[in-house]
Amino acid sequence: MADSDAPSADAGTIADASGTDDTADVRGRLGLIVPSSNTTAEPEFRRTLPADVTVHGARMALESVTVSELDAMSDDAARAAELLGHADVDAVAYACTTGSLLHGPGFDAELEDRLSEAAGIPAVATARSVVRALEALDAERIAVVTPYTADLDAKEREFLAAAGFEVASIDGRGLEANTEIGTLTPDDAVRQVLECVDGDGDDDALDAVFVSCTNYRSLAAVGSLESKLGVPVVTSNGATLWDVCGVAGLEVDLDGLGTLLECERP
Repeated sequence: MADSDAPSADAGTIADASGTDDTADVRGRLGLIVPSSNTTAEPEFRRTLPADVTVHGARMALESVTVSELDAMSDDAARAAELLGHADVDAVAYACTTGSLLHGPGFDAELEDRLSEAAGIPAVATARSVVRALEALDAERIAVVTPYTADLDAKEREFLAAAGFEVASIDGRGLEANTEIGTLTPDDAVRQVLECVDGDGDDDALDAVFVSCTNYRSLAAVGSLESKLGVPVVTSNGATLWDVCGVAGLEVDLDGLGTLLECERP
């Protein structure tokens, strides 16, 4: 027999150890499609969003950030979006930068259309989100840092140039294993950007810096970098988060996005 003095659980309310009520109203739901080896996008999204906007993930198979694996991964994207639609999310984000620019100009927009059709809701893809973010900042001349190999850096430069940006420099770390990229820290991002961008030289003419890769933990570095460089700093996850909240119609305070937070989605 149960102890009659034991506190009874209210079936209508579930609280965690801190007393947080898990039945609080949910204002919005976002679907997030990530490579299977990505360990950064979901934590950065959840850390930045308020508690009443929830993140629901789906994964696509990818272990190494190479052209062949990225190409194969895109085959899983529509199915992932369709399944996220079952969760009644407000919008879907395809959170992979090179995976959404791999096939050159126009592929990012085609991917967004395909995912939106599959899920029945608005969708964004990181490469296109980055373009929207840089356009919202009126950026023309940019510096880019990445964790990628030279062949992917070349594709990214080509994509950004075709979108109308002058890429003053692009610096990659030469990494292929996505789990290795996921071990990089915000301090690593700060060091890489500062080594790439010489504030005493011609880089004074930069309009923005872009830190590429949704598995590169760089969102927490935005504030420090902007204060040091005096120009906006955009990261892959920051741009994607800003963009998907906009297309979902969610008005949220996205702390940590730096100057981009002040911009409206075009």
